[in-house]
Amino acid sequence: MTTTSDQWWRGAAIYQIYPRSFADANGDGVGDLCGAASQLEYVASLGVDGIWLSPFFPSPMRDFGYDVSDYRNVDPVFGTLDDFDALLARAHRLGLKVIIDQVWSHTAISHPWFLESREGRDNPRADWYVWAEPKPDGSPPNNWQSWMGGAAWTWESRRKQYYLHNFLREMPDLNFHCPAVQDAILDVAHFWLKRGVDGFRLDTANFYFHSCALEDNPPQPGESPVLMQAHIHNVCQPENLAFLARVRGVLEQYDARMSVAEIGSARNLDRMIEYTSGSSRLHTAYSFLLLGDRFDPAYIAELMAPWQQDGGADAWPSWAFSNHDVPRVASRWADGDAARRRQLIALLMCLRGTVFLYQGEELGLSQSEVPLAEIQDPFGKANWPIKKGRDGCRTPLPWKRDAHAAGFTTGVPWLSVDDAHRERAIDQQESAADSTLNFTRGVLAFRQAHVALRLGSFEVLRADATILVVVRRHAGDAVLAAFNLSAAVEHLVLPSSLAATAEPIALGDVEFDGANLRLPAWSVLMVPIK
Repeated sequence: MTTTSDQWWRGAAIYQIYPRSFADANGDGVGDLCGAASQLEYVASLGVDGIWLSPFFPSPMRDFGYDVSDYRNVDPVFGTLDDFDALLARAHRLGLKVIIDQVWSHTAISHPWFLESREGRDNPRADWYVWAEPKPDGSPPNNWQSWMGGAAWTWESRRKQYYLHNFLREMPDLNFHCPAVQDAILDVAHFWLKRGVDGFRLDTANFYFHSCALEDNPPQPGESPVLMQAHIHNVCQPENLAFLARVRGVLEQYDARMSVAEIGSARNLDRMIEYTSGSSRLHTAYSFLLLGDRFDPAYIAELMAPWQQDGGADAWPSWAFSNHDVPRVASRWADGDAARRRQLIALLMCLRGTVFLYQGEELGLSQSEVPLAEIQDPFGKANWPIKKGRDGCRTPLPWKRDAHAAGFTTGVPWLSVDDAHRERAIDQQESAADSTLNFTRGVLAFRQAHVALRLGSFEVLRADATILVVVRRHAGDAVLAAFNLSAAVEHLVLPSSLAATAEPIALGDVEFDGANLRLPAWSVLMVPIK
């Protein structure tokens, strides 16, 4: 499904594979690269352009791979470098691009770089991490808070200094003000690009730099200590842009490679535009703007607007409704309703930008309830029951309804298979013409067939609390997309110039005669127009 253009990533649909929960080939209960490779035909059958692989690198797994101890290898639980090369080759044979996670803002505490850095203040890597003196009373250098709870500083007795960690204390932050750190990270990028990966998903890409003055973050209203301060000194520093330009420079040395940033900021939309504007920064970026609770049509129209205006027109967004860090969208927005799950798939595929589909989203999987005794996520363990962690969106993918562990493994799965997911297993949906899986395939094929949906403008005809009607246009192609996000029937009168030119994709008993549009509850209309 991919193109040969260097711009293949614009408007692409990317399928996120969380390897630990996707498919287990060796029966140890943990998904692996061989398992993922064995199921790539299924992924290709969806009609996506590529895959994003969550981390598979050596790690103590304090944060399930987002604490990397070796950037240039594969953790034995996931396989070997040869297994990765085989997966990459198989994906490319199937026409799938491969994007891999790169976790550069921090390492595992067991990374050799940190083990050397912590030994003293005069070794070759002494300044590779963010070290700071205590205050006169011995307390941390400032008030910065960790996103995993508690202060963002931990004392290291060997150096008699604190080190910074925006996340777990076992995940110390690299010091990107040190040129040698930047060079080492870019060497890692070259390592994977030379192996043939098509791009990088850059974890916490706005966290690379901190303010060297270590000022206190100012207070703000919030529900927890980390939210009770505005994060203006520990993230999103201006020096980040120069490093992103260096990253882009590395990618430009290879054919048709790309980068997508993950951004978590108080100004998500502004930061997405800033990081992807022009041709010298990153290719695209996504944030948590559509990974939360709000998704009304007026809000969606608001998020689409800047990308067609001055300042955003030469930038490019990415969007996701689900991923490995947030509750599944089928529970978050659809309340488990089958029609609404499918509607959300169609809505995602109509957005302007590159889109990411999380494994199981194509099945309409809901969020799993994982009991406290089985919780693996350190965030969930620390914050139960107010915040139950991320395990509920990470349970194994159900391949076969009646098989042991739903076909995910022959062993004991690292997280229990959600029995509620068995009825939505892939083998049950494959043969059902009206399944969410086959609806997803149909919508993806429609997006592939219409350049307007991948690259087009986003003209809003109506966007309010419940109704979204837009026209997407590009290079002579045009698509009308209409969504009723309510339980009431809506009747709309549209310009007569929007007459249909081909068969639509519809969800619900939609009626459209070129001017009059009837949208039943939770319905969708996607139709080519003149």
